[in-house]
Amino acid sequence: MNGKREYGDYQTPIGFAEKVCVYLKEYRHIRPSAIIEPTCGSGSFLKSSLIFNANEYYGIEIDPDYCEICRNTVNDKKVKIINADFFTFSSKSLVKDTRQILVIGNPPWVTNSTLSVIGSDNIPIKENFKGLKGLDAITGASNFDICEYIILQLINEYSNTNTVISMLCKTSVARNVFKELKRKNINFSSCDILEFDSVKVFGINAKTCVLLIQLSEKNSSSDICSIYDFENPTTVKSQFGYINGKFYSNFDIDEENFDGRCCFEWRQGVKHDCSKIMELTMRNGILQNGQKETVHIEDDVVFPLIKSSMFKSPIIHSFSKYVIVTQKKAREETKHLKHDAPKTWEYLTDNVELFEKRKSSIYKGAPKFSMFGVGDYSYSKYKVGVSGFYKHPLFSVLYSDDGKPVMTDDTSYFIGFNEYDMAYVAMLLLNSEKVQDFLTSIAFLDAKRPYTKKVLERIDFDKIVGSLTLKDLLKTEKELNLSCYVTLYMYETFRLFINMNME
Repeated sequence: MNGKREYGDYQTPIGFAEKVCVYLKEYRHIRPSAIIEPTCGSGSFLKSSLIFNANEYYGIEIDPDYCEICRNTVNDKKVKIINADFFTFSSKSLVKDTRQILVIGNPPWVTNSTLSVIGSDNIPIKENFKGLKGLDAITGASNFDICEYIILQLINEYSNTNTVISMLCKTSVARNVFKELKRKNINFSSCDILEFDSVKVFGINAKTCVLLIQLSEKNSSSDICSIYDFENPTTVKSQFGYINGKFYSNFDIDEENFDGRCCFEWRQGVKHDCSKIMELTMRNGILQNGQKETVHIEDDVVFPLIKSSMFKSPIIHSFSKYVIVTQKKAREETKHLKHDAPKTWEYLTDNVELFEKRKSSIYKGAPKFSMFGVGDYSYSKYKVGVSGFYKHPLFSVLYSDDGKPVMTDDTSYFIGFNEYDMAYVAMLLLNSEKVQDFLTSIAFLDAKRPYTKKVLERIDFDKIVGSLTLKDLLKTEKELNLSCYVTLYMYETFRLFINMNME
């Protein structure tokens, strides 16, 4: 019904599949005894991999039409095409000659959420396959790329063998796979990325690569992933990986090391998944919702809102966007609004069907009109926030002229302060050249969300205040086009606060 989209379908051109197989044979000297293409589609890799002259070939494909194409185009008696669902089928059990297995292919490039939205049956059983903890296990962090899921399942299936896995995927998927190899202590001797031009190969604009993993029977693991250009595969472009257990996105950047533990807790903003009702815009003193309806509700539940796209100034204190906050903390009962804020309760009840359509599992069993990302921290008078999306993060001081706490959306992150001067100094430190360079070394700038809580919580303010001087802050202030405000007394007060929190 959804055609190729249901299968995340980008069939590999035969010419490119041939180049990949030639590279594996001539440059990597791979001599497989058996070859498997787990989501073989029309069979480009199966056909191209005949140059290895392996003893066994297996293609697995859920689409019977593609199976028929494979049988007609890959003319070799050693090749077996199996019409089966990867998610319920074990390919390893097919192989008889296990001296060296090559698993090669191009898995679907689509997320499980997308498949769910279009009603596809081509989807794995929903599970917390990365072992995420807490809220991450039931919110957006558990949304995953089907390609990544397939590669990790193959790694689990063929672990502790001399198997080579060669998969086309997005570069972001390849990086996640490398991290999982390390996190799960999988034995592998190498993990490399060969970037190629997706526009030329597939006609799409995405950062893509050939991910090449050499699994191992021996107890071995590499801390480094090397990146090559597929057109120049003998020269390393860059490397990323782990140094002393800490992850760095680029070993080539020369920056001061501010890596450690943040003494402030970075928080994510509010999540409600009902923006048409919960988010309001002030127009000529009147609040309107996303359906252009005028909204008359109690002021107590309405707060200024900063969304990711609004982080454009180092100090933000006036607003046109607002959000209704129904709870003080997650899963708090909301029935009291019926009496404490009757207009709000009536407004929300009139739109209850939109809340009931929210698909995220976090709302199951939760009180009516529930939100997440709310707690005491949400009500800090001053915040220093940042968008998770921008390649060059701008940290902003957030406060409202009317004294109300400012809320951020769930694609933004913040730390809270009781005093403006403390927030101001933190903002200058985070926007300083040295700290920005450090952040570049631990974040992948081509990721959809380069700056996450995991990245931000590595910022060690103790190390920062031990390195940066008032002169650095004054320089940052000037670069941000701010009036001269910071003083030595403010900075020393901030330093003292940091030192006390590190004890």
